[in-house]
Amino acid sequence: MNILIINAGSSSIKYQLIQIPSQLVICKGLIERIGSKNATVSYKTSTVDIEEVLEIPDHSAGFIKMSKLLMDPDQGVITNVNDIAIVGHRVVHGGNTFTKTTLITKDVKGTIQKLSVLAPLHNPQNLEGIVLAEEFFPNAKQVAVFDTAFHQTMPIKAKKYALPNELYTDHGIQAYGFHGTSHKYVSEKATSFLKLKSSKVITVHLGHGCSITAVKDGKSVDHSMGFTPSNGLIMGSRSGDIDHGLIFYLVHNLGYSLEEVNALLTKKSGMLGLTGHRDLRDIEAKALSGNQECILALEMSAYRIKKYIGAFTAAMNGLDALIFTAGIGENSSTLRSLVCTEMDYFGIALDPSKNELKSSDIREIGSTKAKVKVLIVPTNEELEIAKQAYNLSQKP
Repeated sequence: MNILIINAGSSSIKYQLIQIPSQLVICKGLIERIGSKNATVSYKTSTVDIEEVLEIPDHSAGFIKMSKLLMDPDQGVITNVNDIAIVGHRVVHGGNTFTKTTLITKDVKGTIQKLSVLAPLHNPQNLEGIVLAEEFFPNAKQVAVFDTAFHQTMPIKAKKYALPNELYTDHGIQAYGFHGTSHKYVSEKATSFLKLKSSKVITVHLGHGCSITAVKDGKSVDHSMGFTPSNGLIMGSRSGDIDHGLIFYLVHNLGYSLEEVNALLTKKSGMLGLTGHRDLRDIEAKALSGNQECILALEMSAYRIKKYIGAFTAAMNGLDALIFTAGIGENSSTLRSLVCTEMDYFGIALDPSKNELKSSDIREIGSTKAKVKVLIVPTNEELEIAKQAYNLSQKP
């Protein structure tokens, strides 16, 4: 069965065509800078590697380009749109409505739209990807996999805020958690790799968005993000944890509008606000050359992660493994080193030489003398989405 996985962002379309149940990746591609005359297009199969720069004015044009590549007579991997049995979509916020993988209907799309107020940077783009996929692949089943679903197992003491009860019962205001597909995938990979029958692991997903999850016996029991994907760790342009009183100070004392505060905290803060740069590679390079703002930003990011490791170890009353994943988690030896330094009380210590090795495989990077295993587990959200979509299709 051919399953096309779509992850539609505000200016990007990331996709993979995966054969299930063999888990064979037939092709993968990425269209970035949609809306620009200099959009970048990548497309890879076992025999083809295409990189292009061209004008992609909108997501519809991006889907046209993707479809042409998939069905190209010489370089494509399918003959027509009917070769796609399922299109699996990553959707960030499912609220309390969607607690598992869901077949997309008109009502489902309507609810995803309503939930956009909780994830305004993600859900509208995810929904646009669904609508376009229905147009381009009309005979395929459309399936949604929600980032929030994995965190439905968090106990009420972890997900409920200390607010008046009716805000929880009547309006669903609580911590939902995000990056669930990634946290689920890497935690399962790690426990299988370490052959753990019972497990207490912490998964650290570090990319432009960053989050950390306590996973006990395969279930999410606590998580750094909350009602929206804005709090917790320091991120690319999001502040993470702040004193909520700061919002009122910005509005009442500094003259910010609520829209300006929202833009400040989600698009202008985090590593961008601290350094002027979004890309951690640029920040690390400048830190290496002595830039004090970049040095401090890396230290702040690591410090925030360390605090959550301590809190989640306490929440689980122990820790078997610490797992780094996603673009930064998998590739930044600098940040991993900062996080794991002076953590010997928790039984965490790196092997510096292992930490510097480059590999695309799951691997241990901790000291052999340390009590807690430290792993890098490359995430594969697309494969996890494909597996969940396939399993849903097998149900009567």
